Amino acid sequence: MKWLMLLIAGLLEIWWAIALKYSQGFTKPIPSMFTAAGMIGSFYFLSLALKSLPLGTAYAIWTGIGTIGTVLLGIILFKEPIDMIRIICIGFIMVGILGLKLVSS
Repeated sequence: MKWLMLLIAGLLEIWWAIALKYSQGFTKPIPSMFTAAGMIGSFYFLSLALKSLPLGTAYAIWTGIGTIGTVLLGIILFKEPIDMIRIICIGFIMVGILGLKLVSS
């Protein structure tokens, strides 16, 4: 369950980051509410995961999930540039996440 809680926290981090872009600096109420809800949910599920996971591991994986998801959705939704260097860097993050998962109890 601890890993599921961390995955949910990471997915909600992606949610709030994308909603933040749509909120246009918190000037649009609906996307701003989605941003706040995503932040609260993300921190809540991260706090649940931290009950039984090491802080450094959980935080690194949480931010890694958020980073990968946000970059990929930025490319899809906002037509952000995609190049080989970005893909390689995302791969390094994924390797780091998998490595931390494998060495954690």
